[in-house]
Order: sequence, then C-alpha cells, then structure tokens
Amino acid sequence: MLNTTQIKVRGYHLDLFQHVNNARYLEFIEEGRWAFFDEFFSKDDWMQQDLVWPVVNININFKSEANFGDLLEVQTRYVKIGNRSVTMQQTIIKVPTNEVVVDADVTYVCFSKMAKSAIPFPDDFRQRIELSIASFEQNQLNNITVNTAFDKSK
Repeated sequence: MLNTTQIKVRGYHLDLFQHVNNARYLEFIEEGRWAFFDEFFSKDDWMQQDLVWPVVNININFKSEANFGDLLEVQTRYVKIGNRSVTMQQTIIKVPTNEVVVDADVTYVCFSKMAKSAIPFPDDFRQRIELSIASFEQNQLNNITVNTAFDKSK
C-alpha cells in the first residue's frame, strides 16, 4: 500500500533563506504517516487498544529545496517489519515534476502502555503489514513488466 498526501508550501513553512525549513519536513512526513494510518487502520484498531506506536529513529535525506507555493506530495509505505519494530519509507516529491525533495526512513515500535515496553506485533497487525509490503512490491514488479513491454513495442 502506498498512501499519498499533498501539502502546499505556505509562508510560515519558510526560513530566512526563503525555502522550507528543514524542521518542517519532519512535520510534513508526520502528516503523511497520520494519513497513512487513517487509511490503513480503523480507529478502533489502534487508538482504543493498549498499543501505541512511538517513533524510535528517523533517517532523513534532503535532496532539493521546496519554495513558497510549491505543491508537495508525501508518499508513505511500509518497507520492513521486525519482531517489535516496523520501518516506513517516506518520500516528498514536487508535483507535477516528481523531483524528490526529501526521502526518509522512519522506524517505530509496537509499545504496550500497560507493560510500558516494546512488545512483539500482534499476529493480526503483523499479517496486515506484511500483506501491505508484499502488495506494494508486487505492484512495483507489475509496473516494471508493463513498462518493459511498452518499451519493446516502440
């Protein structure tokens, strides 16, 4: 599954250099994660249970700048699941040029509020995340196959 969310760059996102301040990109990718969760989970799945999902690591790469008025798209997907952690890949691109502005890997853990510690993913969550990863990878393979066939027909 790939979730996309659009954000228009506003004046309050800018720094003294008149481009988006680096700290704002963390907010943009957080917005992308919340949009992903809105689509992936039902509210009862994860907000009403004992589980919370704290971020434990963010690796972010700044590729190009975004400026006032730019329309950005935050693309969010799961890429890896461990016993207690899951990693999302997030990319921010400029619309309509598809120029990559930022890419980031965000890792968070499955955390029990009652136990006050990270716990293994419940089976139902693990299965849904694994299916999401496999589905995205299959779609990518299908796109490569279609594009290769299209190129050969030229």
